[in-house]
Parts: sequence; C-alpha cells; structure tokens
Amino acid sequence: MNYTRLGLLHNPIASASHFNQRLLLSLKHTRGFTKLDDALQLFDEMLQRQPPPNIIEFNKLITGIVKIKQYSTTLSLYKQIKLMGIPTDLYAMNISINCHCRLDQVAYGFALLATIFKQGHPPDLATYSTLINGLVLADRVFEAVELFKKLLRDKLCEPNHIMYGTVINGLCKAGHTIKAFELLRYMESGSCKPDVVQYNTVIDSLCKDRMVDNALQLFTKMTEKGVLANVITYNSLIQGLCNFGRETEAAKMLRDMEEEGVSPGVDTFNILVNSCCKQGSVKDAQLAVETMIRRGLHPDVITYNALIDGYCLRGEVDEAGKVLNGMLETNLVPDIVTYNSLINGYCKKKQIDKARHLFQEIQHKGLTPNVITCSTMIQGMFQSRNPAAARELFNKMQAKGLAPDICTYRILFHGMCKNSQCSDALVLFRSLVSKELTEDVDLYTILIDSCSKCGKPNVAMDLFDELCLKGLKPNVRTYTVMISVYCQGGLFGKANDLLRKMEDNGCLPDSVMYNVIVQELLKKSKCQEAEDFLEEMINRGFMPDSTTFTMVLHLIPNVGKESRMRTIVQKLTA
Repeated sequence: MNYTRLGLLHNPIASASHFNQRLLLSLKHTRGFTKLDDALQLFDEMLQRQPPPNIIEFNKLITGIVKIKQYSTTLSLYKQIKLMGIPTDLYAMNISINCHCRLDQVAYGFALLATIFKQGHPPDLATYSTLINGLVLADRVFEAVELFKKLLRDKLCEPNHIMYGTVINGLCKAGHTIKAFELLRYMESGSCKPDVVQYNTVIDSLCKDRMVDNALQLFTKMTEKGVLANVITYNSLIQGLCNFGRETEAAKMLRDMEEEGVSPGVDTFNILVNSCCKQGSVKDAQLAVETMIRRGLHPDVITYNALIDGYCLRGEVDEAGKVLNGMLETNLVPDIVTYNSLINGYCKKKQIDKARHLFQEIQHKGLTPNVITCSTMIQGMFQSRNPAAARELFNKMQAKGLAPDICTYRILFHGMCKNSQCSDALVLFRSLVSKELTEDVDLYTILIDSCSKCGKPNVAMDLFDELCLKGLKPNVRTYTVMISVYCQGGLFGKANDLLRKMEDNGCLPDSVMYNVIVQELLKKSKCQEAEDFLEEMINRGFMPDSTTFTMVLHLIPNVGKESRMRTIVQKLTA
C-alpha cells in the first residue's frame, strides 16, 4: 500500500528531527491522531527516509493509530513494513494480536502467537493478556479461563492486575459471579493483591445478581484490607440497595462515602433521583437535585429524564412538562427517552392528541422514534378506541425497518382483542413465524381470554391445549383465565382439576384466581362449592376483593338462621 500514490504525501523528504517533533505533538495533545490522514502522511514520510526508521519508531506512530481504533489500517501498515524488509519486534506483534482480537479474529491472534514462538521471541505478559482479552471479547470466557489456568500451572508468566481484571470481568459479564468471586479470593492469597478495580467488578456483579448483602460483606472486607473504595464502588452499592427498595441504607452509604472523603458525582445522585421517582417520591427526588446543584454539580439529561418519568408515573404530566421546560432553559437537549416518558404519560391520561403532537415533534427535531415510542403510541391509540390508527402505525414502523419486539406484539394483540378484533388477532397470530412469538405464553393468554369473552370458549380451550402440547408452561394468569373459561361453561370439575394440576406444576394460585373462582361459583348458585373455596382462600392468607365480598353479603340469610357463609364473613371481619 503506497500512501504517496494516494495523494497523502505532501513533503516526501522530511528531516528526522522535524518528523519526531510532529509525531510527538500529535501524540501529546490528543489520545492519538484526530485524523487518520495525518497519521498516514507521517507513515509515508517514514517509508521515504533513507535509511528507514527502525520498528521502534514505527511502533510509536502506529500506537497512535490504534488509539483511534483503526485496527484494520494498523494491520495493513504492519504488512507494508514487513514488505519493506524492516524487522518487527514483540511489541509490534502484540499490537497486531490486539488488532485481530478487536476485529473478532482471535484465531489470527493465536496464529501470530505461533509465529512469535517460531521467531524465537518468548511471549510476554502483554501477549497473553491481549489473547485472554480477545477471548473475553469474543464471548469465549471459559477458553480465556483455561488459558489463564495454563499460564499459572505451567508458570509461563506471572499474571498482573490487568490480566486478573480481564478474567474477573469476563466471568462477571458471562454471569459467573461466584467464579469471579473465587478468583478474587485466590488473588488475595497470592503475591498480586487485588486493587479497587477488581473489587469493584465483583461488587457490581454481586449487586446485579441480587446478592447485595454479599456485596456489602465484600466491601467491608475490602476496606479492612486497606483498599480504599472510590466513587464507582459506592455507586454500585447505592444502586444495588436502591434496586431492592433499601433507600434508607443507600442514603447512609452516601453519607459514609462523604465522610471517607469520596465526593459523590452526578451519576451517584442520578441513582438516588431515579430510585425516588420509581418509588413515587418525586419530592425527595427534587430535593436530591437541589442538593446536587448546591454542590456545584450540573444535572444532566439522565437526571431530568428520571424526574419526568417520576411525574408521569404519578399521572402529573403537567409537572413533567415543566421539568422539560427547565431542561431546555439549561440548554440540555432532550433525547428519545425524554419524549418516550412524556408520550407514555399523556397516553395514560388518555390525552392522545398531546401524545400525538409530541410524537410528531420528535421527528421534526431530528430524533428517530424507537420501538418503545411506537409501542407506547400504539397502546395509547387502542385505549382511545382508535384501533385503525394503531394498526396503521404498527404497519408503518415495520415498513420503516423498525422491527416490533415481543412487547409491541402483546400490546397489539391486547388492543385488537379489547376492540372486538378477536378473529383478526387469531389470523395474525397464525401468520407469525418467529418462534419467540409463536411460543409466547402471554400472547396465548391474551388470545384465550379474548376468545372466552367474545363467546368462543371452545377456541379458548383449543388454544390452551395447543400451548400445553408445545411444552410451554402456563403462568398464573393463563391458569386464571382458563379456570374462568371452565367455570363459565359450568365445567367446575375441570376447573378444580386444573387448579390442583397447576400446583403440581409448581405454579401457585393467587388472590385473583380465588376471587374469579368464587365469583363464578356464586353466579351459578354453587354456594356450597363457593364456601369451600372461600375457606381455602382465607386459610391461604388471601382476602376476597370488594366484588366477591358484596356477592357473599347478599347470600347471608336473616338474623337467627344458621349460615356457614355468615361464619366465614365473621371470620373475615374479625
């Protein structure tokens, strides 16, 4: 590859000192080169020098190119160097291995390892670290672990923090947090002690795996060993605590980190703001934002999005609109998440015209609606009794190459069925080819429920049988709908059998199911059976809802007459 012929060489002969100055300036003021053309021009100038520079000089230049992630170009340049007869060194080989791994070409990386052995260069720590990282990037974590074990077993090299961190990170990302934890423990017993980076990786993974108490224990042991926590450590723990509604402990963790001299950042406060909003405590979230501002921190788009979503969840869409205005006043540009929350808020308030206006505004502002945007609008249109517009939007999103996800289809089927389009929904379901869709229990449940309500109980039963024949596991909602179908058809024996069968299958009935059964039995004047289920329901700790309770009260005879139903009601009121 001759970059001179590509017009990239303006000064064919440059002095070595002048070249070195330009190279150093390029690498000093940026994390590499701002433009690839500048690097290629320097490379061409190096090739023109007589005698040509050695591989060390080329490595300096190419390192800058790697930093701007031009991996294919890097490999091409090394090929050019090889054709010029300039000997490469281990550093250059390691860079090439890294580029191959970044391009998902781990096999080529291992081929270069073989070349290193053939050339008599013993691979170093960087070589093996790069290959292990390549395997992790290619989701071949177990192979990375095996290579790591081989290095330890055969004493090929002494792993450092980077190598340990790569393996620990790979195990955590692959969902093997316990194995990562065990490796961390092994690291503690060796000469290369873990630092805060390795601890952070495991703590964060434990929190994400719902093992917050284990993460807190590891945090305590880490600090006891003299390893100082940083803002990333605290953020992971605060997020983990907030995910489980332990905001009081999270607030204490915030105070603790400040006492330890670790300043919370915008990300820290965003975790608290988001958690408060999801809990419905938007006022507490606002106080957190005010605290941020007093400390000189600037709320970002994520902060405002959390507040907007919080207000929308409470149905206070006008307040959410005020937050948007405040966001614009600070010159922050709303993103698609901002608009999705507002559109959802307007749809839930049945203000579909405002939602539609925002939906159009998104496109005028140059933003692209995503699957969530379209799904929310489709749901809003169905709720406003405009199924034609909902179907039209569904077709448009497909025409634009925006593939509906499983949630979109659930919204679509539920909306169609609620708007008396049960037959059309069935036809559409039979036209689906995706296994994810044709084996989705929720879609089956929607159709079974709809067929039952539109007077097609036999079709509902057939769908349930089809679901079971596919080996799918009905959930409690599916069983509830199906038991209701049997009860409405007077098939109480089948309903009872299904109730017992679901328990055998590990799916326990809930309060909704018992209320459905009791109500259907009472509608059919099956009072004794209703009494049996009421007692069973109460003994399991469930309570009748207002509809069931009202129906029961109407069946209690006048004062003085013996009644099992009165005894049940007295037991409830007691």
